[in-house]
Amino acid sequence: MANILLEMKNITKTFPGVKALDNVNLAVEEGEIHALVGENGAGKSTLMNILSGIYPHGSYDGDIIYNGEVCKFKNIRDSERLGIVIIHQELALVPYLTIGENMFLGNERGKKFAIDWDGTYAKADELLRTVGLQESSHTKIKDIGVGKQQLVEIAKALGKNVKLLILDEPTASLNENDSKNLLNLLLEFKKKGLTSIMISHKLNEISYVADKITILRDGATIETLVKGEDNIDENRIVKGMVGRELSDRYPKRDSRIGEITMEAIDWTVYHPLYSERKVCDNVNFNVRKGEVVGISGLMGSGRTELAMSIFGKSYGTKISGKLFINGQEVTLNSVRQAIQTKLAYVTEDRKGDGLILSNPIYSNNSLAKMDKVSSHLIIDKDKELLVANEYKEKLNTKCPSVLQNVENLSGGNQQKVLLSKWMFADPDIMILDEPTRGIDVGAKYEIYCIINRLVAEGKSVVLISSELSEILGMSDRIFVMHEGRMIAEFNKDEADQEAIMSCIMCENNKMENENAKN
Repeated sequence: MANILLEMKNITKTFPGVKALDNVNLAVEEGEIHALVGENGAGKSTLMNILSGIYPHGSYDGDIIYNGEVCKFKNIRDSERLGIVIIHQELALVPYLTIGENMFLGNERGKKFAIDWDGTYAKADELLRTVGLQESSHTKIKDIGVGKQQLVEIAKALGKNVKLLILDEPTASLNENDSKNLLNLLLEFKKKGLTSIMISHKLNEISYVADKITILRDGATIETLVKGEDNIDENRIVKGMVGRELSDRYPKRDSRIGEITMEAIDWTVYHPLYSERKVCDNVNFNVRKGEVVGISGLMGSGRTELAMSIFGKSYGTKISGKLFINGQEVTLNSVRQAIQTKLAYVTEDRKGDGLILSNPIYSNNSLAKMDKVSSHLIIDKDKELLVANEYKEKLNTKCPSVLQNVENLSGGNQQKVLLSKWMFADPDIMILDEPTRGIDVGAKYEIYCIINRLVAEGKSVVLISSELSEILGMSDRIFVMHEGRMIAEFNKDEADQEAIMSCIMCENNKMENENAKN
Protein backbone atom coordinates (compact mmCIF):
# COMPACT_ATOMS: atom_id res chain seq x y z
CA MET A 1 0.00 0.00 0.00
CA ALA A 2 1.32 3.44 -0.97
CA ASN A 3 2.29 5.95 1.69
CA ILE A 4 0.08 9.00 2.26
CA LEU A 5 2.32 11.95 1.45
CA LEU A 6 -0.21 14.71 2.15
CA GLU A 7 -3.37 15.07 4.18
CA MET A 8 -5.40 18.26 4.41
CA LYS A 9 -8.01 17.85 7.16
CA ASN A 10 -11.12 19.95 7.75
CA ILE A 11 -9.72 22.98 5.93
CA THR A 12 -12.01 25.99 6.31
CA LYS A 13 -11.22 29.40 4.85
CA THR A 14 -13.39 32.49 5.04
CA PHE A 15 -13.05 35.77 3.15
CA PRO A 16 -15.20 38.81 4.04
CA GLY A 17 -18.77 37.70 3.40
CA VAL A 18 -17.80 34.42 1.72
CA LYS A 19 -16.89 30.96 3.03
CA ALA A 20 -14.47 29.79 0.33
CA LEU A 21 -13.72 26.39 1.90
CA ASP A 22 -15.92 24.44 4.29
CA ASN A 23 -14.26 21.47 6.04
CA VAL A 24 -12.45 20.28 2.91
CA ASN A 25 -10.46 17.04 3.13
CA LEU A 26 -7.79 15.86 0.69
CA ALA A 27 -5.43 12.87 0.83
CA VAL A 28 -2.63 12.42 -1.71
CA GLU A 29 -0.52 9.26 -1.98
CA GLU A 30 3.19 9.33 -2.73
CA GLY A 31 3.96 9.00 -6.45
CA GLU A 32 0.44 9.65 -7.77
CA ILE A 33 -1.08 12.31 -9.98
CA HIS A 34 -4.07 13.67 -8.10
CA ALA A 35 -6.52 15.90 -9.98
CA LEU A 36 -8.55 18.61 -8.31
CA VAL A 37 -11.65 19.67 -10.25
CA GLY A 38 -14.61 21.94 -9.70
CA GLU A 39 -16.38 24.99 -11.06
CA ASN A 40 -14.74 28.41 -10.87
CA GLY A 41 -15.16 29.55 -7.29
CA ALA A 42 -15.34 25.98 -5.95
CA GLY A 43 -12.20 26.60 -3.85
CA LYS A 44 -9.50 24.67 -5.76
CA SER A 45 -6.92 27.47 -6.00
CA THR A 46 -7.72 28.64 -2.46
CA LEU A 47 -6.97 25.14 -1.14
CA MET A 48 -3.65 25.00 -3.00
CA ASN A 49 -2.73 28.52 -1.85
CA ILE A 50 -3.19 27.30 1.72
CA LEU A 51 -1.03 24.24 1.04
CA SER A 52 1.77 26.32 -0.49
CA GLY A 53 1.78 28.93 2.30
CA ILE A 54 0.41 31.80 0.22
CA TYR A 55 -2.40 31.93 2.79
CA PRO A 56 -0.36 31.48 5.99
CA HIS A 57 -1.19 29.32 8.98
CA GLY A 58 -3.63 31.16 11.20
CA SER A 59 -5.64 32.55 8.29
CA TYR A 60 -7.59 29.28 7.99
CA ASP A 61 -8.83 26.43 10.18
CA GLY A 62 -7.78 22.80 9.81
CA ASP A 63 -4.51 20.86 9.52
CA ILE A 64 -1.90 20.18 6.86
CA ILE A 65 -0.04 16.92 7.46
CA TYR A 66 2.91 16.37 5.13
CA ASN A 67 5.17 13.33 5.44
CA GLY A 68 3.50 12.56 8.74
CA GLU A 69 4.27 15.96 10.26
CA VAL A 70 1.78 18.76 11.00
CA CYS A 71 2.91 21.81 9.01
CA LYS A 72 2.27 25.46 9.83
CA PHE A 73 3.57 27.31 6.77
CA LYS A 74 4.00 31.05 7.25
CA ASN A 75 4.90 31.73 3.61
CA ILE A 76 5.74 30.07 0.32
CA ARG A 77 9.40 29.64 1.26
CA ASP A 78 8.39 27.38 4.17
CA SER A 79 6.56 24.99 1.85
CA GLU A 80 9.30 25.07 -0.80
CA ARG A 81 11.89 24.03 1.79
CA LEU A 82 9.94 20.77 2.14
CA GLY A 83 9.73 20.31 -1.62
CA ILE A 84 6.18 21.60 -2.19
CA VAL A 85 6.25 23.82 -5.28
CA ILE A 86 3.26 25.50 -6.95
CA ILE A 87 3.08 26.66 -10.58
CA HIS A 88 0.29 29.17 -11.06
CA GLN A 89 -1.86 29.62 -14.15
CA GLU A 90 -0.30 33.06 -14.68
CA LEU A 91 3.35 32.16 -15.14
CA ALA A 92 5.78 33.96 -12.80
CA LEU A 93 8.56 34.63 -15.31
CA VAL A 94 10.38 37.88 -16.08
CA PRO A 95 10.27 38.40 -19.89
CA TYR A 96 13.56 40.30 -20.27
CA LEU A 97 15.63 37.93 -18.14
CA THR A 98 17.14 34.75 -19.55
CA ILE A 99 15.74 31.29 -18.95
CA GLY A 100 18.64 30.53 -16.59
CA GLU A 101 18.15 33.75 -14.61
CA ASN A 102 14.43 33.03 -14.25
CA MET A 103 14.96 29.44 -13.18
CA PHE A 104 17.11 30.41 -10.20
CA LEU A 105 15.54 33.76 -9.35
CA GLY A 106 15.24 33.76 -5.55
CA ASN A 107 17.11 30.46 -5.50
CA GLU A 108 20.49 31.71 -6.68
CA ARG A 109 23.52 29.44 -6.88
CA GLY A 110 26.84 30.58 -5.46
CA LYS A 111 28.07 32.49 -2.45
CA LYS A 112 26.26 35.25 -0.59
CA PHE A 113 27.53 38.14 -2.71
CA ALA A 114 28.68 36.28 -5.82
CA ILE A 115 26.37 34.31 -8.10
CA ASP A 116 28.01 31.37 -9.84
CA TRP A 117 26.78 32.14 -13.37
CA ASP A 118 28.65 29.29 -15.03
CA GLY A 119 27.14 26.85 -12.55
CA THR A 120 23.71 28.49 -12.89
CA TYR A 121 23.57 28.15 -16.68
CA ALA A 122 25.06 24.65 -16.65
CA LYS A 123 22.44 23.45 -14.15
CA ALA A 124 19.69 25.28 -16.05
CA ASP A 125 20.69 23.53 -19.31
CA GLU A 126 20.65 20.18 -17.51
CA LEU A 127 17.14 20.81 -16.14
CA LEU A 128 15.89 21.99 -19.54
CA ARG A 129 17.02 18.68 -21.04
CA THR A 130 15.17 16.87 -18.25
CA VAL A 131 11.87 18.48 -19.30
CA GLY A 132 12.66 17.96 -23.00
CA LEU A 133 13.13 21.63 -23.89
CA GLN A 134 15.74 22.18 -26.60
CA GLU A 135 16.56 25.81 -25.80
CA SER A 136 19.68 27.51 -24.54
CA SER A 137 19.35 28.74 -20.96
CA HIS A 138 20.80 32.06 -22.25
CA THR A 139 17.62 32.68 -24.30
CA LYS A 140 15.34 35.42 -22.98
CA ILE A 141 11.86 34.39 -21.86
CA LYS A 142 10.21 36.89 -24.23
CA ASP A 143 11.72 35.01 -27.18
CA ILE A 144 10.03 31.66 -26.47
CA GLY A 145 6.36 30.66 -26.72
CA VAL A 146 3.91 30.00 -23.90
CA GLY A 147 4.27 26.21 -24.21
CA LYS A 148 8.02 26.46 -23.68
CA GLN A 149 7.55 28.92 -20.82
CA GLN A 150 5.39 26.33 -19.07
CA LEU A 151 8.24 23.83 -19.36
CA VAL A 152 10.64 26.43 -17.96
CA GLU A 153 8.38 26.75 -14.90
CA ILE A 154 8.51 22.97 -14.41
CA ALA A 155 12.29 22.95 -14.81
CA LYS A 156 12.43 25.79 -12.28
CA ALA A 157 10.44 23.64 -9.84
CA LEU A 158 12.82 20.73 -10.37
CA GLY A 159 15.66 23.07 -9.44
CA LYS A 160 14.02 23.45 -6.01
CA ASN A 161 14.18 19.68 -5.38
CA VAL A 162 10.43 19.35 -5.72
CA LYS A 163 8.69 16.39 -4.07
CA LEU A 164 5.10 17.56 -4.52
CA LEU A 165 4.36 19.57 -7.66
CA ILE A 166 1.14 21.62 -7.80
CA LEU A 167 0.02 22.72 -11.27
CA ASP A 168 -2.86 25.19 -11.56
CA GLU A 169 -4.36 24.95 -15.08
CA PRO A 170 -1.01 23.98 -16.68
CA THR A 171 -2.45 23.55 -20.18
CA ALA A 172 -4.88 26.49 -20.22
CA SER A 173 -2.72 28.49 -22.66
CA LEU A 174 -1.40 25.54 -24.68
CA ASN A 175 -2.53 24.00 -27.94
CA GLU A 176 -3.46 20.31 -28.03
CA ASN A 177 -0.01 19.15 -29.13
CA ASP A 178 1.85 21.09 -26.41
CA SER A 179 -0.75 19.98 -23.84
CA LYS A 180 -0.22 16.31 -24.71
CA ASN A 181 3.56 16.70 -24.42
CA LEU A 182 3.19 18.31 -20.99
CA LEU A 183 0.86 15.56 -19.75
CA ASN A 184 3.24 12.87 -20.97
CA LEU A 185 6.06 14.65 -19.12
CA LEU A 186 4.03 14.45 -15.89
CA LEU A 187 3.55 10.72 -16.47
CA GLU A 188 7.32 10.33 -16.92
CA PHE A 189 7.94 12.20 -13.66
CA LYS A 190 5.42 9.94 -11.96
CA LYS A 191 7.50 6.90 -12.94
CA LYS A 192 10.44 8.54 -11.15
CA GLY A 193 8.38 8.97 -7.98
CA LEU A 194 7.27 12.62 -8.26
CA THR A 195 3.86 13.37 -6.78
CA SER A 196 1.64 15.90 -8.55
CA ILE A 197 -1.60 17.74 -7.83
CA MET A 198 -3.19 19.12 -10.98
CA ILE A 199 -6.04 21.62 -11.24
CA SER A 200 -7.69 21.58 -14.65
CA HIS A 201 -11.00 22.24 -16.39
CA LYS A 202 -10.02 19.98 -19.30
CA LEU A 203 -11.72 16.77 -18.29
CA ASN A 204 -10.25 14.66 -21.11
CA GLU A 205 -6.76 15.55 -19.85
CA ILE A 206 -7.74 14.75 -16.27
CA SER A 207 -8.99 11.32 -17.33
CA TYR A 208 -5.73 10.73 -19.25
CA VAL A 209 -3.23 11.37 -16.43
CA ALA A 210 -4.97 11.28 -13.04
CA ASP A 211 -4.84 8.35 -10.63
CA LYS A 212 -7.43 10.02 -8.39
CA ILE A 213 -9.87 12.87 -8.92
CA THR A 214 -11.21 14.95 -6.04
CA ILE A 215 -14.29 17.02 -6.88
CA LEU A 216 -15.05 20.27 -5.05
CA ARG A 217 -18.33 22.15 -5.25
CA ASP A 218 -19.18 25.38 -3.42
CA GLY A 219 -16.13 25.04 -1.18
CA ALA A 220 -16.89 21.49 -0.04
CA THR A 221 -15.52 18.04 -0.92
CA ILE A 222 -18.06 16.08 -2.99
CA GLU A 223 -16.13 12.84 -3.63
CA THR A 224 -12.79 11.34 -4.65
CA LEU A 225 -12.79 8.98 -7.62
CA VAL A 226 -10.08 6.32 -7.98
CA LYS A 227 -8.95 5.08 -11.39
CA GLY A 228 -9.50 1.34 -11.68
CA GLU A 229 -12.03 1.26 -8.84
CA ASP A 230 -14.65 3.83 -9.80
CA ASN A 231 -16.44 4.27 -13.09
CA ILE A 232 -14.79 7.51 -14.20
CA ASP A 233 -16.28 9.36 -17.16
CA GLU A 234 -16.70 13.02 -18.01
CA ASN A 235 -20.45 13.02 -17.34
CA ARG A 236 -19.94 11.78 -13.79
CA ILE A 237 -17.26 14.40 -13.12
CA VAL A 238 -19.46 17.16 -14.57
CA LYS A 239 -22.42 16.08 -12.44
CA GLY A 240 -20.23 16.20 -9.33
CA MET A 241 -18.92 19.65 -10.26
CA VAL A 242 -22.18 21.37 -11.17
CA GLY A 243 -24.69 19.26 -9.25
CA ARG A 244 -26.57 18.23 -12.39
CA GLU A 245 -25.99 16.47 -15.69
CA LEU A 246 -25.12 18.42 -18.83
CA SER A 247 -26.73 16.35 -21.55
CA ASP A 248 -25.16 18.38 -24.35
CA ARG A 249 -21.88 20.26 -23.85
CA TYR A 250 -22.71 22.62 -26.74
CA PRO A 251 -26.23 24.13 -26.82
CA LYS A 252 -28.06 23.67 -30.09
CA ARG A 253 -28.61 26.66 -32.37
CA ASP A 254 -30.94 27.32 -35.30
CA SER A 255 -28.67 29.30 -37.59
CA ARG A 256 -30.18 32.08 -39.71
CA ILE A 257 -27.17 33.23 -41.69
CA GLY A 258 -27.36 36.37 -43.79
CA GLU A 259 -25.04 38.54 -45.85
CA ILE A 260 -21.32 39.12 -45.24
CA THR A 261 -20.74 41.67 -42.49
CA MET A 262 -16.93 41.66 -42.35
CA GLU A 263 -14.32 40.57 -44.87
CA ALA A 264 -10.53 40.79 -44.86
CA ILE A 265 -8.74 40.51 -48.22
CA ASP A 266 -4.98 39.94 -48.56
CA TRP A 267 -4.53 41.07 -44.97
CA THR A 268 -0.82 41.21 -44.14
CA VAL A 269 0.76 42.16 -40.83
CA TYR A 270 4.39 42.37 -39.72
CA HIS A 271 5.75 41.81 -36.22
CA PRO A 272 6.01 45.05 -34.18
CA LEU A 273 9.61 44.36 -33.09
CA TYR A 274 10.99 42.09 -35.81
CA SER A 275 9.88 44.21 -38.73
CA GLU A 276 10.86 41.68 -41.43
CA ARG A 277 8.76 38.87 -39.94
CA LYS A 278 5.24 38.39 -41.29
CA VAL A 279 2.72 37.25 -38.68
CA CYS A 280 -0.25 37.40 -41.07
CA ASP A 281 0.46 36.60 -44.70
CA ASN A 282 -2.21 37.58 -47.27
CA VAL A 283 -5.06 36.32 -45.10
CA ASN A 284 -8.55 36.12 -46.60
CA PHE A 285 -11.63 35.37 -44.51
CA ASN A 286 -15.15 36.62 -43.85
CA VAL A 287 -18.06 36.32 -41.44
CA ARG A 288 -21.79 36.67 -42.11
CA LYS A 289 -24.72 38.05 -40.16
CA GLY A 290 -26.02 35.52 -37.62
CA GLU A 291 -22.96 33.28 -38.08
CA VAL A 292 -20.25 31.91 -35.79
CA VAL A 293 -16.97 31.56 -37.70
CA GLY A 294 -14.29 29.58 -35.88
CA ILE A 295 -10.58 30.16 -36.40
CA SER A 296 -8.50 27.14 -35.45
CA GLY A 297 -4.73 26.70 -35.39
CA LEU A 298 -1.75 25.86 -33.26
CA MET A 299 -0.26 28.30 -30.77
CA GLY A 300 1.68 30.93 -32.70
CA SER A 301 -0.31 30.48 -35.90
CA GLY A 302 -1.23 34.19 -35.92
CA ARG A 303 -4.89 34.04 -34.86
CA THR A 304 -4.66 36.63 -32.07
CA GLU A 305 -2.37 38.84 -34.17
CA LEU A 306 -4.94 38.77 -36.99
CA ALA A 307 -7.78 39.72 -34.64
CA MET A 308 -5.89 42.55 -32.93
CA SER A 309 -4.58 44.00 -36.19
CA ILE A 310 -8.13 44.15 -37.57
CA PHE A 311 -9.36 45.74 -34.35
CA GLY A 312 -8.03 49.25 -34.89
CA LYS A 313 -4.47 48.13 -35.72
CA SER A 314 -3.88 47.39 -32.03
CA TYR A 315 -1.11 44.98 -33.05
CA GLY A 316 1.55 44.93 -35.74
CA THR A 317 3.29 47.19 -38.24
CA LYS A 318 3.17 47.64 -42.02
CA ILE A 319 -0.42 46.45 -42.08
CA SER A 320 -1.81 46.12 -45.60
CA GLY A 321 -4.81 44.61 -47.34
CA LYS A 322 -8.47 45.56 -47.46
CA LEU A 323 -11.10 45.39 -44.73
CA PHE A 324 -14.80 45.62 -45.53
CA ILE A 325 -17.57 46.20 -42.96
CA ASN A 326 -21.09 45.73 -44.31
CA GLY A 327 -19.82 46.00 -47.88
CA GLN A 328 -17.94 49.27 -47.34
CA GLU A 329 -14.14 49.40 -47.31
CA VAL A 330 -12.93 50.87 -44.01
CA THR A 331 -9.61 51.97 -42.56
CA LEU A 332 -9.52 51.51 -38.80
CA ASN A 333 -6.45 53.23 -37.41
CA SER A 334 -7.47 53.13 -33.76
CA VAL A 335 -9.54 51.13 -31.29
CA ARG A 336 -11.91 54.08 -31.02
CA GLN A 337 -12.58 53.91 -34.77
CA ALA A 338 -13.12 50.15 -34.55
CA ILE A 339 -15.71 50.59 -31.78
CA GLN A 340 -17.44 53.34 -33.74
CA THR A 341 -17.66 50.92 -36.69
CA LYS A 342 -19.47 48.48 -34.34
CA LEU A 343 -16.58 46.05 -34.10
CA ALA A 344 -15.53 44.51 -30.76
CA TYR A 345 -12.55 42.38 -29.73
CA VAL A 346 -12.79 40.34 -26.52
CA THR A 347 -9.18 39.71 -25.57
CA GLU A 348 -7.79 36.32 -24.52
CA ASP A 349 -6.05 38.04 -21.56
CA ARG A 350 -8.96 39.21 -19.44
CA LYS A 351 -6.76 40.01 -16.43
CA GLY A 352 -4.01 41.86 -18.28
CA ASP A 353 -5.82 43.63 -21.11
CA GLY A 354 -9.56 43.17 -20.69
CA LEU A 355 -10.50 44.33 -17.19
CA ILE A 356 -9.33 46.68 -14.46
CA LEU A 357 -9.23 44.12 -11.66
CA SER A 358 -9.00 46.62 -8.81
CA ASN A 359 -12.14 48.44 -9.99
CA PRO A 360 -15.75 47.41 -9.34
CA ILE A 361 -17.92 45.52 -11.82
CA TYR A 362 -20.08 48.52 -12.69
CA SER A 363 -17.17 50.72 -13.85
CA ASN A 364 -15.65 47.87 -15.89
CA ASN A 365 -19.00 47.27 -17.54
CA SER A 366 -19.09 50.69 -19.22
CA LEU A 367 -15.40 51.02 -20.19
CA ALA A 368 -15.88 50.38 -23.91
CA LYS A 369 -18.69 52.95 -24.36
CA MET A 370 -18.37 55.65 -21.72
CA ASP A 371 -20.45 58.16 -23.71
CA LYS A 372 -23.54 56.02 -23.05
CA VAL A 373 -23.28 56.65 -19.30
CA SER A 374 -22.00 60.22 -19.29
CA SER A 375 -23.12 63.72 -20.13
CA HIS A 376 -20.83 66.71 -20.78
CA LEU A 377 -17.81 64.52 -19.85
CA ILE A 378 -19.31 63.68 -16.44
CA ILE A 379 -20.01 60.02 -15.70
CA ASP A 380 -23.46 59.28 -14.33
CA LYS A 381 -22.78 56.63 -11.66
CA ASP A 382 -26.48 55.84 -11.29
CA LYS A 383 -26.63 54.96 -14.99
CA GLU A 384 -23.52 52.81 -14.64
CA LEU A 385 -25.08 50.91 -11.75
CA LEU A 386 -28.34 50.46 -13.64
CA VAL A 387 -26.57 49.09 -16.73
CA ALA A 388 -24.28 46.83 -14.67
CA ASN A 389 -27.23 45.31 -12.81
CA GLU A 390 -29.04 44.76 -16.10
CA TYR A 391 -26.09 42.80 -17.52
CA LYS A 392 -25.57 40.98 -14.23
CA GLU A 393 -29.09 39.56 -14.63
CA LYS A 394 -28.81 39.03 -18.39
CA LEU A 395 -25.53 37.06 -18.16
CA ASN A 396 -26.27 35.45 -14.76
CA THR A 397 -23.07 36.85 -13.24
CA LYS A 398 -22.62 35.43 -9.74
CA CYS A 399 -21.64 38.24 -7.37
CA PRO A 400 -23.11 39.77 -4.20
CA SER A 401 -23.22 43.21 -5.86
CA VAL A 402 -21.97 45.12 -8.90
CA LEU A 403 -20.03 47.22 -6.38
CA GLN A 404 -17.69 44.23 -5.87
CA ASN A 405 -14.18 44.51 -7.34
CA VAL A 406 -13.62 42.31 -10.39
CA GLU A 407 -10.50 40.73 -8.84
CA ASN A 408 -12.72 39.02 -6.27
CA LEU A 409 -14.76 37.17 -8.90
CA SER A 410 -14.09 33.66 -10.21
CA GLY A 411 -12.62 33.31 -13.71
CA GLY A 412 -15.97 32.47 -15.28
CA ASN A 413 -17.66 35.50 -13.77
CA GLN A 414 -14.75 37.76 -14.76
CA GLN A 415 -15.27 36.50 -18.31
CA LYS A 416 -18.95 37.44 -18.13
CA VAL A 417 -18.03 40.97 -17.01
CA LEU A 418 -15.63 41.20 -19.96
CA LEU A 419 -18.38 40.04 -22.33
CA SER A 420 -20.90 42.45 -20.85
CA LYS A 421 -18.41 45.31 -21.29
CA TRP A 422 -18.35 44.68 -25.04
CA MET A 423 -22.04 43.79 -25.36
CA PHE A 424 -22.82 47.18 -23.79
CA ALA A 425 -20.92 48.80 -26.68
CA ASP A 426 -23.60 47.23 -28.95
CA PRO A 427 -21.29 45.87 -31.68
CA ASP A 428 -22.51 44.14 -34.84
CA ILE A 429 -19.36 42.00 -35.05
CA MET A 430 -17.65 40.41 -32.04
CA ILE A 431 -14.26 38.71 -32.17
CA LEU A 432 -13.99 36.38 -29.19
CA ASP A 433 -10.41 35.30 -28.47
CA GLU A 434 -10.29 32.19 -26.22
CA PRO A 435 -13.53 33.21 -24.45
CA THR A 436 -13.66 30.06 -22.28
CA ARG A 437 -9.98 29.76 -21.34
CA GLY A 438 -9.51 28.72 -17.72
CA ILE A 439 -13.20 28.40 -16.85
CA ASP A 440 -15.22 25.37 -15.86
CA VAL A 441 -17.72 23.36 -17.89
CA GLY A 442 -20.77 24.97 -16.29
CA ALA A 443 -19.51 28.51 -17.00
CA LYS A 444 -18.47 27.43 -20.51
CA TYR A 445 -22.01 26.30 -21.23
CA GLU A 446 -23.33 29.70 -20.13
CA ILE A 447 -20.80 31.46 -22.40
CA TYR A 448 -21.92 29.26 -25.30
CA CYS A 449 -25.52 30.22 -24.62
CA ILE A 450 -24.53 33.90 -24.70
CA ILE A 451 -22.81 33.36 -28.08
CA ASN A 452 -25.97 31.69 -29.42
CA ARG A 453 -28.04 34.59 -28.16
CA LEU A 454 -25.76 37.10 -29.91
CA VAL A 455 -26.03 35.43 -33.33
CA ALA A 456 -29.79 34.93 -32.84
CA GLU A 457 -29.97 38.73 -32.56
CA GLY A 458 -28.24 38.96 -35.95
CA LYS A 459 -24.74 39.71 -34.72
CA SER A 460 -21.65 38.10 -36.26
CA VAL A 461 -19.18 36.20 -34.06
CA VAL A 462 -15.59 35.22 -34.85
CA LEU A 463 -14.50 32.55 -32.36
CA ILE A 464 -10.79 31.90 -31.78
CA SER A 465 -10.10 28.83 -29.65
CA SER A 466 -7.32 26.34 -28.99
CA GLU A 467 -9.91 23.68 -28.11
CA LEU A 468 -10.84 21.87 -31.31
CA SER A 469 -13.96 20.39 -29.72
CA GLU A 470 -15.15 23.92 -28.92
CA ILE A 471 -14.49 25.13 -32.47
CA LEU A 472 -16.34 22.12 -33.89
CA GLY A 473 -19.20 22.37 -31.41
CA MET A 474 -19.92 26.08 -31.85
CA SER A 475 -18.95 27.11 -35.40
CA ASP A 476 -21.02 27.33 -38.59
CA ARG A 477 -17.81 27.62 -40.63
CA ILE A 478 -14.20 26.99 -39.68
CA PHE A 479 -11.00 28.56 -41.01
CA VAL A 480 -7.66 26.90 -40.23
CA MET A 481 -4.65 29.15 -39.73
CA HIS A 482 -1.00 28.07 -39.76
CA GLU A 483 2.20 30.14 -39.65
CA GLY A 484 0.28 33.32 -40.42
CA ARG A 485 -1.69 31.96 -43.39
CA MET A 486 -5.21 30.65 -43.86
CA ILE A 487 -4.70 27.11 -45.15
CA ALA A 488 -8.25 25.69 -45.19
CA GLU A 489 -11.94 26.47 -44.83
CA PHE A 490 -14.59 23.94 -43.74
CA ASN A 491 -18.34 24.01 -43.48
CA LYS A 492 -19.66 22.67 -40.19
CA ASP A 493 -20.86 19.40 -41.74
CA GLU A 494 -17.51 18.48 -43.28
CA ALA A 495 -15.23 19.43 -40.39
CA ASP A 496 -13.82 17.09 -37.75
CA GLN A 497 -10.68 16.99 -35.60
CA GLU A 498 -8.88 14.63 -37.96
CA ALA A 499 -9.53 16.83 -41.02
CA ILE A 500 -8.30 19.98 -39.26
CA MET A 501 -5.17 18.38 -37.80
CA SER A 502 -4.38 16.70 -41.15
CA CYS A 503 -4.39 20.14 -42.81
CA ILE A 504 -1.96 21.48 -40.23
CA MET A 505 0.35 18.44 -40.40
CA CYS A 506 0.39 18.53 -44.23
CA GLU A 507 1.30 22.22 -44.12
CA ASN A 508 4.05 21.48 -41.59
CA ASN A 509 5.53 18.79 -43.83
CA LYS A 510 5.33 21.06 -46.87
CA MET A 511 7.19 23.84 -45.06
CA GLU A 512 9.85 21.42 -43.77
CA ASN A 513 10.45 20.15 -47.30
CA GLU A 514 10.73 23.70 -48.62
CA ASN A 515 13.20 24.61 -45.87
CA ALA A 516 15.24 21.49 -46.64
CA LYS A 517 15.48 22.50 -50.32
CA ASN A 518 16.65 25.98 -49.35
